[in-house]
Amino acid sequence: MAIPAKVHFCWIGPQLPWAYVFAVLSAAERSGMPEVILHHTDALDRNSEVEALSGAAGITLRRIDPIACLTHAGGALGIGQQLAAIYGTLSSPAARTDILRAAILFQQGGIYLDMDTVTVSSLLPLLDTMQFAGCEYIVWPYVVRSSRSPVKWARSLTLDLSRKAMRRMDGGWESFRRVQQFYYRGINNAVLGAEANSTFFAHYLRAMSTVASDRLRAAYALGPDLLQNLIDGGGRSDLIVHDPEVFYPLPPEISEHWFRMRDAVELESVLSPRTRVVHWYASVRTGPRVALVSPAYVREHRKRQFYSALVCSCISNLPQDT
Repeated sequence: MAIPAKVHFCWIGPQLPWAYVFAVLSAAERSGMPEVILHHTDALDRNSEVEALSGAAGITLRRIDPIACLTHAGGALGIGQQLAAIYGTLSSPAARTDILRAAILFQQGGIYLDMDTVTVSSLLPLLDTMQFAGCEYIVWPYVVRSSRSPVKWARSLTLDLSRKAMRRMDGGWESFRRVQQFYYRGINNAVLGAEANSTFFAHYLRAMSTVASDRLRAAYALGPDLLQNLIDGGGRSDLIVHDPEVFYPLPPEISEHWFRMRDAVELESVLSPRTRVVHWYASVRTGPRVALVSPAYVREHRKRQFYSALVCSCISNLPQDT
């Protein structure tokens, strides 16, 4: 196995919602990995959420100094303080995490998972490679957003309107499956894997230091956009890119169907046999649902909602609310 058998999560801030606790607990139970590490930049509030993680087998809560981490990575890459300096200019936790996840994987190796995930099955089969990522179905790749081609924009506008309609309609996720081949495939960095000192992640971190200052604060600039540019630039045949059903069975916008109430739930209908992780996109329309999620919430809705059914199926001993 080239990739070490460990899972990394990153969290910025003192409060950890239950939805993100479920991400870590499901990885500890379902991933097959002996070590699951939550790297946190701030002292975590001692509440029932953190206690649930502290008492779980195989989970380590590790306080991280992001500046020291990035300075060390920059020194190993020959770019000095540049990564730490970029981190200091950013205010978005998402953008800061883009840098931290890459640095942690470069230095330690393993599999990185975003907090808005649920691990469904073993990640061990993913380890027999040097590095991997996954792709998703999207509407607005950077190549379109930066283009002046009316043809490209017309196509994406059509795809966007269709996706909005399917997001709202009952069973819209099934309708999307019938047309998904017409959508762009784009890299997402919510699930990544690498051996320590990975050549691709060294290249990725060095590329971060060259991003123009006026681009740094743009959404996705240091994450999916930069990764896609590196891959499109060629020479990355050693990076395995997994199909959408492996980590992103429902794409952005359509992912709202994870939280839609329905008469009955059959997880087998929405998950592929190849699905190992479900990324449910807290950064898109499902974000407001985070505050609602708790152990009591998923128990109550497990028969009527895909997300609650997923959590209950992947965590055998749900914590109790306090």
